[in-house]
Amino acid sequence: MGEAVETRRGGGAGAAFRIVMAGGLLATLAANVPGQMSLDSVVALTEARTGVRQTWAPAVSSWILKLFDSLVAGTGLYVTASAALLFFSLMSLTRLRPRATWLAVGLGVLALLTPQVLIYQGIVWRDVLFANLTLAGFILIAHVARGWGPRPPILARVGTLVGALVCLALAALVRQNGLVLVVAAAGALAWTVRQGGWRASLAWGLGGLAAVGLLALGINQIAQPPQGGPTPRPASLILEHYDVVGAKAHHPRLRLKEIAKVDPAAAALIEAQARQHYSAARVDTLDLDPVYRRALWHVPDAAMHAQWRRIVVHYPAAYLLQRADVFRWTFLTPDLAQCLPVQVGVAGPEAMLKALNLQAGIDIQDQGLADYARRFYGTPVYSHLTWAIVAVAVIVLLLRRGDPVDGVFVALLAGTLAFTASFFVISVACDYRYLYLLDLAAMAGALYAALDPPRWRKVSAVCED
Repeated sequence: MGEAVETRRGGGAGAAFRIVMAGGLLATLAANVPGQMSLDSVVALTEARTGVRQTWAPAVSSWILKLFDSLVAGTGLYVTASAALLFFSLMSLTRLRPRATWLAVGLGVLALLTPQVLIYQGIVWRDVLFANLTLAGFILIAHVARGWGPRPPILARVGTLVGALVCLALAALVRQNGLVLVVAAAGALAWTVRQGGWRASLAWGLGGLAAVGLLALGINQIAQPPQGGPTPRPASLILEHYDVVGAKAHHPRLRLKEIAKVDPAAAALIEAQARQHYSAARVDTLDLDPVYRRALWHVPDAAMHAQWRRIVVHYPAAYLLQRADVFRWTFLTPDLAQCLPVQVGVAGPEAMLKALNLQAGIDIQDQGLADYARRFYGTPVYSHLTWAIVAVAVIVLLLRRGDPVDGVFVALLAGTLAFTASFFVISVACDYRYLYLLDLAAMAGALYAALDPPRWRKVSAVCED
């Protein structure tokens, strides 16, 4: 029986793969702990300790940070737990295939050397946590699918399935458009039980969706801070400002009639200076000029909503050009330096840093990491397009084999591509981290496929140890 277990785990290549992943975890922690922190990270830790909302970011992000900060002050334990979630999930991939190849070991080493793994896993960003939770959720579902059969050991899989649902619920709360991945995961559950008929598939798919929804509602209620503090303006207004100014910049003849009804002066200023202040790379440029910023935020919310809707309905070409331009920057990052490709050290408002007992700056090790990441700038490694192509290729390979576990990874990658596409509608900046899930999911899918390549299954024994 022990020999059978070892065969299932991939023999020598499988053991080597797990050792590489464990080494990757240690290397990542050694390079980054207690964690790289940007302004967003500092604000999140401030929210965690004060219980006062500072931004419109999901409350659950600060709540999770608070859980770890209350045990060990700072972000070190949080970074360790987040990275461990990813690396242990990847280590478990060997349990999903009957064999492993040395190709997977080699690709695993290369993946660990990318800045997206070696450095990003040490950055205190909710985008990183979202990606790790999503991958963990799908890989847990894959373990459920592996044991499914005519008489599935449901009780034995309950813990695994609950873990998957919790991970997906947290992921959807951390990044709202992560709901796309929840739907994909429900589809994966439905696919897993398809041999039981369409009714069973529908019940499991909808049941999984409902369970994640209920878990998310409960966790979100618990995560709300006890102190309200000043309520930030709706995040949707930032998107509307961006679209209105961007549409005007793309369509000079466009008139902001809805805004002019309530504030003609603001409408005139916004129209006249739209091209001057607009940038497809990020929305922040609208705040650089205090006069222009005040004009935008002085417009009543109802008028801005009405203006945005009018542009979408009556000037769809201007709206789509604006969205296409922003998505091009988000997905293709034509000038990576403008898109915050990496974060090292600690940066944030002096008052917040002092209150948190943090020291701003970049030390020698941090600078070394930044220099290392810079070597990948302009290469296919630092390109979302590259990883989208990898994701599509893995989907094609796995669809050829049609294994039940393969279906889970197809759902992960397809859901990730849909998640990426959702930024066509919602993106307001080209920050590389926004599509971090795409890079990470493509890597995970490639590693899974390489463990037992569909095209090489008949000769894979040659590659085993």
